[in-house]
Amino acid sequence: MHPLPTTRSIHLGLSLVLVLGALIAPLACYAESWHVFFGTGGLGADGIYRSEFDTTNGKLSPAIKVATASSPGFLALNPRGGILYAVATLDKVPVVAAYRINADGSLSFLSQSPVGDGASAHIAVHPSGRFLLTAQYGGGSVALFPLDSEGKPGAAQLTEHAGGARVVAKRQDSPHPHWCGFSPDGRFALVPDLGLDRIMIYRVDQNKPTIEPHGYATSLPGSGPRHLRFSPDGRFIYLLEELSLTVTTFAWDAANGTAKRLSTVPTLSEETKAAEAMNAAAEILVHPNGRFVYASNRGNDTVTVFHADPETSALKPVQVQPVRGAFPRNINLAPGSGWLLTAGQDSNTVSVHKLDSITGKLTFQTKGVINLPAPICILFVKK
Repeated sequence: MHPLPTTRSIHLGLSLVLVLGALIAPLACYAESWHVFFGTGGLGADGIYRSEFDTTNGKLSPAIKVATASSPGFLALNPRGGILYAVATLDKVPVVAAYRINADGSLSFLSQSPVGDGASAHIAVHPSGRFLLTAQYGGGSVALFPLDSEGKPGAAQLTEHAGGARVVAKRQDSPHPHWCGFSPDGRFALVPDLGLDRIMIYRVDQNKPTIEPHGYATSLPGSGPRHLRFSPDGRFIYLLEELSLTVTTFAWDAANGTAKRLSTVPTLSEETKAAEAMNAAAEILVHPNGRFVYASNRGNDTVTVFHADPETSALKPVQVQPVRGAFPRNINLAPGSGWLLTAGQDSNTVSVHKLDSITGKLTFQTKGVINLPAPICILFVKK
């Protein structure tokens, strides 16, 4: 005869079920296929491409072109859903182009608005969905585009940067805004400027909408600020610096819109940096759990994995992972954060790496590579 279960064994069994359920539920939530849109830039960049990504096995479908444009580099999604924006060149004019995302993942062109200051290096939509920003590396400006009720961009409102750090010859003789984004509460816009060694900070009035100069945070001389990300709790900024291949951490004061520099760590060793003249940092990501930070290194063609202390923001490198491609200008975490994708601009490839949720380390998926012309931006969109 089998003994009857005791109260203690029943409780243990129920606990096990609850624990397993808690572990499985997040996986089930993301166990689905997503559209992945790729912006392209440089030689061969002829349009926006799309693939499908399966979060259960890390598989990417072959990429197909869904919009024709010259160098539609960086992409952004309207938080209200359904509209994709690209900084691109149409009919030889640098513009912000808006596309409607159809149910089958195809794109329908909606409208365009000229930038008015050359091509843009980055684009970001405000959380309200009322306007977007672009950063003009060559023109040295930030452009604000109001968005109407359909999501169409209006006329650009330009804000010029001025000066130059003049530490690194030819790269810092004038302003070079390289990225644009917003504080977690949407009250401030932040623009790293490679030419100034500063993060320019703007106050946001989303009702007008406008941005007004508010202040700046200074990085180390000659570092060349490129891209930044906030920690999940909004307390820290991780700034990736292109020229010095470093990550500088700032403490963010959300009430006053100020940032205080805390520490700086290299993405590669000095010996490794010296071995390749073309080494340059490109993209930075922060894991949603706040414990891992990822930075891509062009030239060395790797992703550096850091452990991050959520309380102090201190970074410790734990892995330098080859991307199995060339010139990884962009990387992105798949929904659910179980996978990291890398875009090899010069190898015309996108590769997939499995992410260990305990260590944060990456493992290359040997059958996880697809080809498309000069990918430089990866954007996931829910199907």
